[in-house]
Amino acid sequence: MSRDRLSEDEITAGLAALPDWRREGDSIVRTAEASGFPAAIRVVDAVAEEAERLDHHPDIDIRWRTLRFVLSTHSAGGLTALDLTLAAAVDRALDTHG
Repeated sequence: MSRDRLSEDEITAGLAALPDWRREGDSIVRTAEASGFPAAIRVVDAVAEEAERLDHHPDIDIRWRTLRFVLSTHSAGGLTALDLTLAAAVDRALDTHG
C-alpha cells in the first residue's frame, strides 16, 4: 500500500466513506464510546492487530470507555491510503467489539 501523500480530492473522497472521522490538519481523528472499559480494550487490541499487519500505528487515547484515534503517516508528512485503510479497520473493530 502506498505511503504517498493523498491529494485534497482523495482525502475528501476517502472521508466521505468514513463519516465518523474528521480531519484535523494532517491527521484524521475519531472519538468513540465503547460499552465499558473491557470493551474499549478489546477494540484497542483488534486495532493493534491490524496496525501491526499494516505496519502503520495510530495514536490512541483511552479514557475509561472513551477512545480517541488519531491517524497520520508521519514519514509522508500527512495523510496516505494507509490512514484511510486503518480508519476503516478502527470502524470495524468498534462495530465488532465496542
